[in-house]
Amino acid sequence: MADKKRSPIADFLVYLAVRILVCIIQALPFETACRWACILGWIVYKLDKRHRLVALENLQKAFPGRYSDAQIDKLVRGVYEHFCTVLIEIVHMPRRYHLHNYKQRLVMHNSAPLMEMLLSGRPVLFVSGHLGNWELAGYSLSLFGFQGHAIARPIDNPYVDQYLRTFRERTGQKLLAKHGDFDNIEGLLASGGILATLADQDAGQRGLFVDFFGRPASTHKAVALLALEHGVPMVVTGTIKIDGKYRLETIDVIDPLDYDKSPDAVRVITQRFTTGLEKLIRQAPEQYFWLHRRWKHAPIERKKRKPPPLAA
Repeated sequence: MADKKRSPIADFLVYLAVRILVCIIQALPFETACRWACILGWIVYKLDKRHRLVALENLQKAFPGRYSDAQIDKLVRGVYEHFCTVLIEIVHMPRRYHLHNYKQRLVMHNSAPLMEMLLSGRPVLFVSGHLGNWELAGYSLSLFGFQGHAIARPIDNPYVDQYLRTFRERTGQKLLAKHGDFDNIEGLLASGGILATLADQDAGQRGLFVDFFGRPASTHKAVALLALEHGVPMVVTGTIKIDGKYRLETIDVIDPLDYDKSPDAVRVITQRFTTGLEKLIRQAPEQYFWLHRRWKHAPIERKKRKPPPLAA
């Protein structure tokens, strides 16, 4: 089916609305903007019934019996409030966050393996999820003098896509399209570059099913395949807000050379980084994007062959 034809006028009007919204957010004092973000999060939580129910279902699947209905409802509200606040943080980031004050807003936890990989001369593949403030991690990397590239899906609206691309790349990182930039991605890794990707979205029926919170979740195989093909160490990280500060935590470092002779290397590596992301999410479940249908697809059960009839 052909894509629906877009209206340039409608796209440009949406772009203007986004620019006006960003200007308003930047004009507000940061603390005031964050208070409004919490109010906005509560409003969206009330109005967005469809995604609210998705989040409720996801949390019930992920934490069966751990939380009461009231506690799960509070977690879902927290998800909306958190991501509205993250929007404020991202818009204010270039003005508020710099090399002289980053310690007031960011704590490096278990940073030794991370720095070892960055200084090793080998390419590095950062693997994270829609948790905490992942944009802050990319910004911090460039702030410390490392040129990073992030894989991102282009926005359908070309005006908004170009504006947000320019805004995000002002922080120092470069963006590569999820589809269409594969040659550039391979070239970057072959030359020892730094690449980051979010690897926690449903990959459809053709994805690789691995365990995520005790349930099979369809996961993209390309992450493990890239690491194996180019011998790229994978650094599993997350940036979670704890006590008012973000904590950049390295939960695992996976060297694909350790699985060079493993016949099931793709599955093992995919399961390992998924398990790492789960450990991070468990630390702050209200900061994870539960609005996405992570268990949308289920593995298809293979029909068992019927035994041949017994001879008379």
